Amino acid sequence: MNVSAWNLGVHLSPQFGTSTWLLQLRWMAVLGQLITVAIAWGVVDSHIPLVPLLLLIGLTASTNLVFGIWLWRSKRWVSSSAEISLPARDKSHRSADLVPPGLMLLDLGTLTAMLYFTGGAVNPFALFYFVNLAVGGVILRPRWAWGLTAFAIVAHTALLEFYRPLEQIVLPPLGVASHVSTLGLAIAFTTCAAVVTFFVTHTAAELTRRQQQLRRSEEERTRSRQLEGLTTLAAGAAHELATPLSTIDVVVRELGRHLEECQTPPTVEHDLKLIDHELESCRQILLRMRAAAGDQSGQSWQRTTVEDLIDTTLDGVRDPHRVDVVDGPESVEQQVLWLPQEAVAQAIRNLIHNGLDAGGPESRVRIEACLEGDQILLKIDDFGEGMSSAVLGRIGEPFFTTKEPGRGMGLGLFLTRNLIAKLGGQIKFDSHAGKGTTVSVLLPIDAPATR
Repeated sequence: MNVSAWNLGVHLSPQFGTSTWLLQLRWMAVLGQLITVAIAWGVVDSHIPLVPLLLLIGLTASTNLVFGIWLWRSKRWVSSSAEISLPARDKSHRSADLVPPGLMLLDLGTLTAMLYFTGGAVNPFALFYFVNLAVGGVILRPRWAWGLTAFAIVAHTALLEFYRPLEQIVLPPLGVASHVSTLGLAIAFTTCAAVVTFFVTHTAAELTRRQQQLRRSEEERTRSRQLEGLTTLAAGAAHELATPLSTIDVVVRELGRHLEECQTPPTVEHDLKLIDHELESCRQILLRMRAAAGDQSGQSWQRTTVEDLIDTTLDGVRDPHRVDVVDGPESVEQQVLWLPQEAVAQAIRNLIHNGLDAGGPESRVRIEACLEGDQILLKIDDFGEGMSSAVLGRIGEPFFTTKEPGRGMGLGLFLTRNLIAKLGGQIKFDSHAGKGTTVSVLLPIDAPATR
């Protein structure tokens, strides 16, 4: 008997806890077989074929020893495989995925051979077929579990006719009744094996789905806690910075009025206007940060159109000359939306800036809008280097960024994804290394009365 080292949801590393249990289980099987053979040798005297039985037990022990060495080396390999490319690791694990079902098939073959030498299907230890099938149904993929079941049915049926009898456990011949009994045993075993495999694999699959649901729920709770922290931070920053910004604004205006009474260089007037402009930019940044973090007091819902939303987005984009807007039909441009316009514009602006950063200084980003059912689809295409599957798997995680230190905190996409989700929309990423990235933003079309 053996247990798979691989879990259905794990692609890069084996479940070493389960594999260790497998190793121990097979050693226990070897010990149990040795004890059983020793007891049978004493009870049945010298009629049992001791040599072939010990050879079969030795086969199980030797394969388990090799399996243990392989597991130990696999642990070391996984711990040091960070620098190995994903395709190479995937190829290696696809071949390693054959080890567990191969061992279970070997165990069934060994059990069949031992039963052949000790009375065939009438040997009480033939019930261990169901143990192997139950274990296989729990830890193997369904196709492998059913494959083992088919093998066990064929093996058990063969043992009904082909075996070396032992006088102590062979039933007396019953003529025609013996054939009926043999057929009945074959049908009963087939039915029991199919029922055991069906219910065990079904239960294992249901448990796997429950675990995945629990994992997703825990991830959502974690994201919710992170978002609450960010919202609190944003609201606190806005509150704490409001007073000093207001003070600076008052001082700048007073200074401007005093300077009007005397001659001042043009550069001083320009600096004052620049300070006033930057103060207003700080207020807008704080407002957008609160809105993007989910603070509904930061933005109010308003009626807008797709055209106005794109124009508002482009107003705050750096290097707007590098953004190409694909004009859509009038029905799309004038489609009415009801949403917090500035917050959504900031979210889309984050995606555009990421697209600009993905390419060189002369790269461009294209934005296009279209209708998709009862939603508006905004597509942002860049022509940068694209993202690997590993990066795509982590995209949107808070504080995860591929940018150089100092160029980003990894919060833009997290806040963008959260805002779009709060609006009932979706955001999808399609990227291929060396071919650029396409970000699809789906926004629901709702009437004001529904809000």
